[in-house]
Amino acid sequence: MEVALWVVLILMLGGALVFWRWGSRSRRATELADARAEAQRWYERLGGQLMNLHGDAPAVRQALADAGERYNAAGSQLEQASTPHQFALARETALEGLAYIRAARTALGIDPGPDLPPLAAARGAGMLTKEREVNVQGQTYRAGPQPGNQTPYYYPGGNWQGRPVPAGWYSTPWWKTALGTGAGVLGGILIADALFSPAFADPGYGSEAGYQEGSNDGQDQGGDYGDQGQDQGDQGQDYGDQGQDLAGQGDYAASQGDYGGGDFGGDFGGGDFGGGDFGGGDFGGGGDW
Repeated sequence: MEVALWVVLILMLGGALVFWRWGSRSRRATELADARAEAQRWYERLGGQLMNLHGDAPAVRQALADAGERYNAAGSQLEQASTPHQFALARETALEGLAYIRAARTALGIDPGPDLPPLAAARGAGMLTKEREVNVQGQTYRAGPQPGNQTPYYYPGGNWQGRPVPAGWYSTPWWKTALGTGAGVLGGILIADALFSPAFADPGYGSEAGYQEGSNDGQDQGGDYGDQGQDQGDQGQDYGDQGQDLAGQGDYAASQGDYGGGDFGGDFGGGDFGGGDFGGGDFGGGGDW
């Protein structure tokens, strides 16, 4: 009797294990199919837009060229993808290409079309809201929210050398020096520092979009806590200890301010997508620049 009971239990456990494995494989197959279909959908939409758009203006030609590069990259990723994550990367590349399509339509003076899902690499970078012009090492660099003959290069936003680069139009694709080394990268850093200085004081330029302004806020807060700590210290040892703690918090706020509240880094860098110009950034939502 006991032997028969054990046999029944073993058979039941074996059946449950087989059912669990079957269910797990079924879920993985469904997830893979869904990821493939989602990536394919955006890829085909990008291809259709590329076929229907044409223009002679420099801003239009450049945006369409960048969109074409993303289309080719997404197609290559789709051919090689075999996991949901790889299909998600192909989807992101196709979406980046569609961001360039929207830029080309804007440069053509037509409706850019419906909004796209947010790009992972552009989170926290924000966007330009006013014209900027700086001189770096004897060369003039311009940037702004609208295309023009002097700003024909669009970028949908991202992270370069640890710096958030807002979406907008630029006079030259200086960020591509990230692919080089030495003086090229140093020059790009100088350009980024000049273009995105808080001196421009754009509406919406906040802690999540501007690392330098965040630093200033943190230092101010740190000073306030430090002063409070000194005042409390005059009232006795207990309050003095509290003042030191508050001053320490001010130091922490200052250090946090160096990053402007941004959440740099992440898994979805443009480089990972095989078509982005930047190392990815899994940013938190950014303000306007």
